[in-house]
Amino acid sequence: MTSNKTLVFGSLFLLPLMVILSQCYTGTVKKEDPRGQIFAGSSTCVNCHKDVYDSYIQTAHFETSRVADIKTIHGSFAEGRNVFSFGNGNKVVMQKGANGLYQVGYINGKQTRREKFDITVGGIKAETYLYWKGKQLFELPISYFNALHSWTNSPGYDTGRVDFNRPILRRCMECHSSYIKPVSQEDISLTNRKVEFDKASVILGIDCERCHGPAANHVNYHTEYPEVKKPMYITTYNSLTREQKLDACAVCHSGNKDVFVRSAFVFKMGDTLSKFKEHNFAPQTTDPKTLDVHGNQNNLLRASKCFISSNMDCNTCHNVHKKENGDLAAYSRKCISCHNTTNHNSCKMLPELGEAIKTNCIDCHMPAKPSNLIQVEATSHKLKIPYLVRTHRIAIYPAETEKVINFIKNSR
Repeated sequence: MTSNKTLVFGSLFLLPLMVILSQCYTGTVKKEDPRGQIFAGSSTCVNCHKDVYDSYIQTAHFETSRVADIKTIHGSFAEGRNVFSFGNGNKVVMQKGANGLYQVGYINGKQTRREKFDITVGGIKAETYLYWKGKQLFELPISYFNALHSWTNSPGYDTGRVDFNRPILRRCMECHSSYIKPVSQEDISLTNRKVEFDKASVILGIDCERCHGPAANHVNYHTEYPEVKKPMYITTYNSLTREQKLDACAVCHSGNKDVFVRSAFVFKMGDTLSKFKEHNFAPQTTDPKTLDVHGNQNNLLRASKCFISSNMDCNTCHNVHKKENGDLAAYSRKCISCHNTTNHNSCKMLPELGEAIKTNCIDCHMPAKPSNLIQVEATSHKLKIPYLVRTHRIAIYPAETEKVINFIKNSR
């Protein structure tokens, strides 16, 4: 009888204990965001903003950096198409290995270096690739250029030799990732300037919280009070002033001449960008002749008559949550929403071009211009290929207009 009672009481004690232990083994523990507890992680946004989230993860911002693999590297690894030759006995071969994909350097037929594709950066016009060496990141010597559908020498690298030694600095990652934590170093000196990172901390791509700021309080509040529809504890674009809206984009789209005194990773929408940079006492110019088209969208836009004579900002034309790359008709509709007969400011070429003008304002007024900072080299005959980027100085370009008119006339 006593043994039966002991068995009953033992069972009553063990049952809840087993339940608790089973939860420990089967439950999932949420990984803390490397940026801190005030960040929820962008994957939590999908619970309430699924349509926006699903659309945004298709954009160039979200995919500006990602893990390098056969799906995210668009260059060919097929024999005969996987070689970049410098024309002097030096070459780099793109190879598949047992543990990943590699760039392998050869000098006069002898292998000298072999490094793995770890991170893919870019993708709309070109891709470049990074590799880890200990706690340091470096750029691989060969990139991929979409216009050529082929491998090219990475911009800025020596055009005659195999070089794997360009280090990646924090500023590079500040515009091509959502976060990476630098490793504190006590032995920095004039001869030791290497920059090291915590590899486990990197958040690739531009995620929701990179723009909207830390969202843990926002998520917790609306999970607790789902009936509240006003967004709480989060920065929304529409709540910003015009200058704040421009600053939110200018963090990465205002050129690379300014020196940051605070990390751009700390910047969030609503902050004043000038407080993150060294004051530049030199006269500030908006002369488009001095502004490179690559990365200078903010300054070029400010030089535009459209910008000066209106309250437009980046979001007037761009929907950052939607993939719109190359959709000239969609962008043209946005132009026509302001420039039309009702507002008495329609395009003066309307009588000559007719309906065709409704599908392409962009090639005339925001033509693709070659970057002076980035130049691409094809493997054949050392051919220099211009790296074309659409200027964000909206203006009248007579030569470009003539090209478009001739194209339309010839296609009729």
